[in-house]
Amino acid sequence: MGLGIIASIIVGGLAGWIASRFMNADTGLVLNIILGILGAVVLNAVLGFVGIYAERSWLPQLIVGAAGAAGLIAAYRKFGS
Repeated sequence: MGLGIIASIIVGGLAGWIASRFMNADTGLVLNIILGILGAVVLNAVLGFVGIYAERSWLPQLIVGAAGAAGLIAAYRKFGS
């Protein structure tokens, strides 16, 4: 059982905002939501591959989403345009 769609959007937006502030990225609301959700999905997959599973509540997902979004921002800066 996960967070649900509305909670995922809210937590994803917060995670993306935290990551954009931490990484000094100039992103808008929609990109923050996308980064937060995509970052959580990517980092949860990587952590699951090594046997670590984040609890499916909002705080662990916020932390994982922010870390994953920061990783996506860093990867874009390194490999993107």
